[in-house]
Amino acid sequence: MTKKRARDLGLPMPGTPGRYNAITDVEGVLIGFETLSSRSDPALATNGLPVQTGVTAILPRGNDPTPRPVFAGIHALNGNGEMTGSHWVRDGGYFVGPMLITNTHSVGAAHEGAVRWILQTYREAWENNHLWAMPVVAETYDGVLNDINGLHVRPEHALKALASAGSGPVREGNVGGGAGMVCYEYKGGTGTASRVIEIAGTPYTIGVLVQANHGLRPWLRVLGKPVGETMTDDRLPAFETERGSIIAVIATDIPLLPSQLDRLARRGGIGIGRGGTPGGNNSGDIFLAFSTANEMNLPQLSGPFKTMTSLNDERLDPVYLAAVEAVDEAILNAMLAAEDTPTARPTGGICKALEPQRLLACLERP
Repeated sequence: MTKKRARDLGLPMPGTPGRYNAITDVEGVLIGFETLSSRSDPALATNGLPVQTGVTAILPRGNDPTPRPVFAGIHALNGNGEMTGSHWVRDGGYFVGPMLITNTHSVGAAHEGAVRWILQTYREAWENNHLWAMPVVAETYDGVLNDINGLHVRPEHALKALASAGSGPVREGNVGGGAGMVCYEYKGGTGTASRVIEIAGTPYTIGVLVQANHGLRPWLRVLGKPVGETMTDDRLPAFETERGSIIAVIATDIPLLPSQLDRLARRGGIGIGRGGTPGGNNSGDIFLAFSTANEMNLPQLSGPFKTMTSLNDERLDPVYLAAVEAVDEAILNAMLAAEDTPTARPTGGICKALEPQRLLACLERP
């Protein structure tokens, strides 16, 4: 049974969403998942611990066989995490190929899968030129709910996530890299949302996908109300300090320069702050923003000059607001879509999903 998202529950989320209220509302962006769960495949639990993990794949330009970069920007609110390729995103202002999100100990396996995908998808360009693959792979820690030290994610799982990528509605909660995530001590995971804004009479879209794995229960705020202060039962005993992380990917079809996308990525920190987190010391709060506008060939295969269109900086405020709203809503959607999940450390416990009716009751209190 499909669970209700924030807007389906009647929560007055601000802003105007796109058709699917998902990152796939940005035309051309595809999302895929590969989920590993010992609940559906008990043979995975080789170390006697539950397995809840996987890979999430984001294809900014779909399966286009021609390697076309997307301009991008990155920001780390708190850097206790990993995102490969980030140095070049900062310096070059773009990346080529897919982005993957998985668990902390599986970055290497997912990276190999992404490289294989690049070599296969862009075979002609890579065979005929001196090119190198530098995919973007991010992580959050799922060791509370998953046998993370079992290294269950392999390169073939990354390839399966990439092969499954599609448009339209996006699955949320316990899927892909979000399978083993914890958010404000509730079951977290994958969430998405979008906003449509108008610039000079033309509609544009900002879409967000998060892997939400951050926060302590007392911090949780929804629509500005400190609901976590009263929803204190079913807390996880291991969470005396913040030990999470969140990756937020902000996609848009607005023509933005890398410097503008850097600034847009920073707004991810404001978005997660709306939910109550201050960005804990043990948390890797890392945000990537990219634009599908200004389609171009690889710089190595281009001429000496390039031209591009960019939004006037004076028109950025609505873009920033849309990103902040979408990040906040995507996190809530992840929590509402999630399902109760057994814990690995300590074993025998249950990480409970957020109960919609209880949330609504807390929000109705004066």
